Amino acid sequence: MKVIMKPIEVIASFNLNGISTPIKFKINEHDSPSIITVEHVSFRFEEKLAGNKMITFRCQSTIEGLLKVFELKFELGTGKWFLFKI
Repeated sequence: MKVIMKPIEVIASFNLNGISTPIKFKINEHDSPSIITVEHVSFRFEEKLAGNKMITFRCQSTIEGLLKVFELKFELGTGKWFLFKI
């Protein structure tokens, strides 16, 4: 997987305990947005990256007919989402 750490817009669901799960995200590539539906979240874990608490999600989706595995990161302090690896 290649590290890209690109900011993205995400639609996520939250359970009663406040645990989030990404559902869809939008990424802008070459001046045209792509919307990707997250089909499966394999696992999630908390970590500190450069002193910032983050939750990492390992996900998979079918993109352009191929099954792709990627990682999304959610920065707890700012509420920002990132496409970390693809």
